[in-house]
Amino acid sequence: MKKYCHLSQFERDRIQALFESKTKPAEIARILARYKSTVLRELKRNRKKVKEKGRTGPYLASLAQRKADFRRLGAKSQWKKINQDDNLREYIIQGLKRFWSPDEISGRMKWERQPFCASKTAIYEWLYSSWAQQYCVYLYSRRYRPRKRREKKTERILIPNRISVHSRPASAAWEMGHYEADTVVSGRKTGSQAALTVLFERRAKYIDFGKIPNLKPEINSRVQKEMTDKLTTVNSLTMDNGLENRNHESLGIPTFFCDPYSSWQKGGIENANKMIRWFVPKGMDISKCPKEYLEWVKRILDNKPRKSLNYKTPLEIMIENNLLKVPFSSLEIKTPEVALRG
Repeated sequence: MKKYCHLSQFERDRIQALFESKTKPAEIARILARYKSTVLRELKRNRKKVKEKGRTGPYLASLAQRKADFRRLGAKSQWKKINQDDNLREYIIQGLKRFWSPDEISGRMKWERQPFCASKTAIYEWLYSSWAQQYCVYLYSRRYRPRKRREKKTERILIPNRISVHSRPASAAWEMGHYEADTVVSGRKTGSQAALTVLFERRAKYIDFGKIPNLKPEINSRVQKEMTDKLTTVNSLTMDNGLENRNHESLGIPTFFCDPYSSWQKGGIENANKMIRWFVPKGMDISKCPKEYLEWVKRILDNKPRKSLNYKTPLEIMIENNLLKVPFSSLEIKTPEVALRG
């Protein structure tokens, strides 16, 4: 005969099949190598309930398993109700101080028909918890498992004063001067922490980026500040939830953050990153990219005609709307001496 253990889903499936074939509970117990009382208790507790008096519902293995799981889940937290019920807790403490065992306390409260109840198992679990270990001295065995009470940790705010992208003004859909920010990182195998911090104007499709040695918030915000200082109007900045954006308030610009794992909420810069990746492919060590080469990539992308701009370039749109402080002559394309592509 098996040692005590809960019935499994497989055993319940067999009970259902045998019970539906009119097999007697004693025979079912013999086939499963279980006690007859185990099978009888299973059929009594976990059969489907019917409203008609004098009738018993069918035994369904899937329903029986759900009932057993729910009952077991509730049993694991039964001791918690002792903490929530002052009268029940006081009754148990008084019983322990009289050197009653948990079984005697549980049985006595049932005999007295108290308005509360707790099983001996629930009382033991409560005693072994961090809330009642001081009362274990009243047990004959005085055994207990030391457990430290969990204290609430100070909430760690990753990005202070974070404002959701859903609060971004509706005018960002058609007004110039609303930007998105992101980073393009080096390949993991290179061991380099260097990255590009990218800025993207949502209407003009203008792209600007700068190289940073790592993703520390101070460095990232400093380079972002240098890029925004070259612009006449920056109405908002939309970012993701990376820790490199922790110092967003130092920019002095209204910043908004996408929902977690929702990069589509700043789809413009995601597309810009894809174009940058053509020149700075994944796996490349960005720390080895010369400044002249990155400037050349930037000018190539900003002088690229776009269908969405009626085949104007992002640079032309920026100049038309007076969004740049930098003179036009310094933005002309210059072919770098070193070509890293390929």
